[in-house]
Amino acid sequence: MKLTQIRNATLTLEYAGKRFLIDPMLAEKEAWPGFVGNARPHLRNPMVDLPVTVAELLTVDAVILTHTHTDHWDEAAQQLIPKEMMIYTQNEQDAALVKAQGFVNVRVLEDKNRFIDGLTIYKTDGQHGSNDLYADPVLGNLLGDACGLVFVHPDEKTLYIAGDTVWVKPYVRSLQRFQPEIVVLNTGNAVNDLYGPIIMGKEDTLRTLQILPAATIVTSHMEAINHCLLTRAELREFTLEKGIEDRVLIPADGESLFL
Repeated sequence: MKLTQIRNATLTLEYAGKRFLIDPMLAEKEAWPGFVGNARPHLRNPMVDLPVTVAELLTVDAVILTHTHTDHWDEAAQQLIPKEMMIYTQNEQDAALVKAQGFVNVRVLEDKNRFIDGLTIYKTDGQHGSNDLYADPVLGNLLGDACGLVFVHPDEKTLYIAGDTVWVKPYVRSLQRFQPEIVVLNTGNAVNDLYGPIIMGKEDTLRTLQILPAATIVTSHMEAINHCLLTRAELREFTLEKGIEDRVLIPADGESLFL
């Protein structure tokens, strides 16, 4: 497979002969305000430029949205992606939103999605913040659901894109069930002012390898959005300190990995 870190959680994936664009955020640098109620709201988003042209990103078979928060599906993506593009969403609610934005080829992911060429994509659960956050009727509803994705094919390594989640039992169960060889973690440590982290951080790389010591972790969702506090340099230092630097890949924006 060829996995390219684009920016934030935006990835391109070439897997089993197909090419996917995942969670596209395509705005120009500093196009929209920082997320209020979260760390560093004075910073504008995205904090960095796209490392490639939009045209390069649109040569794909389908777009997959793990959820529709602005940093995964922004207004620029809605305007620039062709309305006839195949788009997969996590649930009917997100599908209805994407259809209302003018897209005509929208499908909802099932728990297990089989394709005729042997590719299977599983949809997994996560939790976009702590239990306390989800007990808050306003923030819990605002953050809502966000899925993960597991790609399986006889000729490829099993790939698990965990999505926007903290460390919760559904994440652990997915590791145990699918035994992925490659795990993409959103490790930016995005912080809400009231409830703390709403995605993973550096410690979760080590915890994942304690469950799957032979896996390779690819880190994403870093250094592009105001509330993501973990830097690549800090994460690299952590992996060296814990002796896991060979198991944790920290790609720069625009960098491709052949796995």
